Amino acid sequence: KHTRERMATRLLPDRLDLRHLAQAGDALAGEDALTLLPRLAAEAADAESRRVRWTARAEWRRAADVPGAKAVQAPVLWLHLSAATELPLTCQRCLTPVVEPLAVDRWFRFVADEATADAEDEDSEEDVLVFQPAFNLLELIEDELIMAQPLVPMHEVCPTVLPTSAGPALEDAPAKPNPFAVLQQIKKS
Repeated sequence: KHTRERMATRLLPDRLDLRHLAQAGDALAGEDALTLLPRLAAEAADAESRRVRWTARAEWRRAADVPGAKAVQAPVLWLHLSAATELPLTCQRCLTPVVEPLAVDRWFRFVADEATADAEDEDSEEDVLVFQPAFNLLELIEDELIMAQPLVPMHEVCPTVLPTSAGPALEDAPAKPNPFAVLQQIKKS
C-alpha cells in the first residue's frame, strides 16, 4: 500500500516526478476546472463553467538528439505539454463577452540550475527550465495559457452595432452660439 501511495503521488500534476514519468514512458492527461488556475481564472468572466484540457509526456533524450547541445554523456529530460481552454474575456471594441480559444503545444528541456537555464535559454529553440523534484505542472500550464492570451481580445465581427458618430440625438440638437461670436457682438456695441 505504501508503494502504491508513493507512485500515485509521483503522478499528481501539482507535484509531478518528471523522472518517473519519463521512465514509465506514459503520458498524463487531464481535464480540470479553470478555477484550479487562479491567475488565469481571474481573467475570465465565467471561470466556474470552463475546463482546461491538457496532456504531458516526459522523455529522456541523448545529447546527440538535442540540436545545438554539447556532447554530454548523460541523457537530458524533456517535457512535451499540450493544453487548451476557452477563456471568456471582454471585447475591447464593443465591451461585450468574447470567448477566446487558447492553445499551447510546446517542448521544455530541463537543466540542473538557474545559471545553466539562463545561459542556454537564449540560444535554444525550446524553453529551458530548472529541474525540480516535485514539479508543478499546473503552474506551467497556467503560465503558458496566460502567455497565449491575445493582447487585445476582440470579436472578428462585434455582435452589436458600434456608434460611428456622435449619434442623431446630438446632431439634431440646436447649435449653441459661438462664444467668440458673442464677444464679437459685444465688442461692436
